[in-house]
Amino acid sequence: MSVQTFSRCAVVLSLAVFIAGCGGGANKKPVAADRHNDCKWHRSSCLYEGSYEPGERDYAEQEAKRLNEAQSIRLVHSSWQ
Repeated sequence: MSVQTFSRCAVVLSLAVFIAGCGGGANKKPVAADRHNDCKWHRSSCLYEGSYEPGERDYAEQEAKRLNEAQSIRLVHSSWQ
C-alpha cells in the first residue's frame, strides 16, 4: 500500500470517527461528567435548599459512606501497582 493510499484511508477513517462522535448530539443526555463540570463552575445551581423527603437524608449519608469506602479501596489498590 502506498503512502498516499494510506494517508487517504487515514483521513477517511478520521472523518468517520469524528462524524460518529458528533452524531446524535441533540438527543444526547448529559452524563455525570457534564453535570460535574456544571457544578464546578456554577456551584449554586447544584445546591438544593429544600427539605429532605422521609428517609432521604439517611440514604444520602449511607450512599456517601459507601462511595467514600469504594474510593478508599481504589486508592489503596492503585498505590500497590
